[in-house]
Amino acid sequence: MYQITNYTKEKANELGVKVVNSKNPKKKIDVFKDGKKVASIGAIGYKDYPSYLKSHGKEFADTRRALYKIRHKRDINVVGSNGWYASILLW
Repeated sequence: MYQITNYTKEKANELGVKVVNSKNPKKKIDVFKDGKKVASIGAIGYKDYPSYLKSHGKEFADTRRALYKIRHKRDINVVGSNGWYASILLW
């Protein structure tokens, strides 16, 4: 099971959403706003920014973050989408 990081919890608090471990076995996190599920984010099997920070350090994590943002530029600009939440909460 994915361990939700303090990084993600802090970002969720800033957004005013609640994050819990996903009930979808292929996803890391379910995002709730006003008690309603709004997204399932983070594919199991892939790392995210906090994971890279822990395993490889800040410089490597920053590089991976930049590449993620390039790869997902269409998704991350659609406010409220799964990609937008993933970009903020995991990257």
